Amino acid sequence: MIRTAKRLESVQEYYFSTKLREVREMISQGKPVINMGIGSPDLSPPQEVLTSFQNSLFEEGAHQYQSYQGLPELRETMSDFYENKFGVVTDAATEILPLMGSKEGIMHISMAFLNTGDEVLIPNPGYPTYSAVTKLVGAEPRTYELKEANNWFPDLDALSKEDLSKVRIMWVSYPHMPTGAMAQKAQLEKLVAFSRAHKILVINDNPYSFVLSKSPLSVLSIPGAIDTVLELNSLSKTFNMAGWRVGMVIGKAAHIQAILKVKSNMDSGMFYGIQKGAISALRSGPFWFDQLDAIYKKRQQLVFQLADILNCSYDPNATGMFVWARLPEGAAKSEAYIDEILQNKHVFIAPGTVFGSAGEGYIRFSLCVKEEKIREAIKRFVS
Repeated sequence: MIRTAKRLESVQEYYFSTKLREVREMISQGKPVINMGIGSPDLSPPQEVLTSFQNSLFEEGAHQYQSYQGLPELRETMSDFYENKFGVVTDAATEILPLMGSKEGIMHISMAFLNTGDEVLIPNPGYPTYSAVTKLVGAEPRTYELKEANNWFPDLDALSKEDLSKVRIMWVSYPHMPTGAMAQKAQLEKLVAFSRAHKILVINDNPYSFVLSKSPLSVLSIPGAIDTVLELNSLSKTFNMAGWRVGMVIGKAAHIQAILKVKSNMDSGMFYGIQKGAISALRSGPFWFDQLDAIYKKRQQLVFQLADILNCSYDPNATGMFVWARLPEGAAKSEAYIDEILQNKHVFIAPGTVFGSAGEGYIRFSLCVKEEKIREAIKRFVS
């Protein structure tokens, strides 16, 4: 018998991978399931992106291997985007590395900076991949709990009193996933000071800044942040390009070079056409962002109606493409609650426990659902 690596014993298949098989099986049986659990944009990228991609297919060298660092034009456009949107000035040649999606970056960063036994601070609730990748590279996840009372921001004073001598990396995500909470500049300043004081590499995973947010903020805008901070970003949510797999990591040149050492051994460069499409996306004008927000705002208001019907409470000022809602008093555990809804109403909502134990008592609605589908879901609960 061929045995698998021991590292697989430390992780499970991604929740949504297994749950969506159940959803697909129900649909194949003729059950009209409405999927409100997944943050996969159902809208199309800007037309200019599609045109750039199509035109690029006929350019010389389009189908050859590409640079591990991406096209210079792509890095320069990413640099311009960060300066225009966040006020962050970067060296496009050395401080930006295009990625095949920011999820790839989580693995590359972990492989570049973690040794066996190192500890990693991971938010609870937070993106499950942080913990899974930490385990896969042989490091030790160490969760820090986020609380609604503190607007889902870490208690850095309490953390500073703990023994952090083995901690090498801290994952954060603002705007926060899954809750949609925003971090204030003063909080990010404190985060950078914490990073510098404890010599911990902080990585802010920042793909939601431009969905229902009028004040996008990058932790790299804080003076001195680049010395101990990396930021991941992605075109998946901002430009409806989730399947294109294109993102970026920004930080100090030495840190980017370390990540490149890993990346250059893992792939052979991003497809030329995707890079050209990404360049067009990043050059989108204000109309694109306003149009996107208008669509998500309408959907958000409908999801608020649904949450009200379920007697769930939520933050009406949260950003991003989800609605994070607290279950009503006395409700079943999150997973049992959503399973009952899935079986009886054929509506799939994500349980908060997918994102950690601190997600118990919460559920998450996705806004990647057309208005008519949300209205249909509402009807199922009021009929």
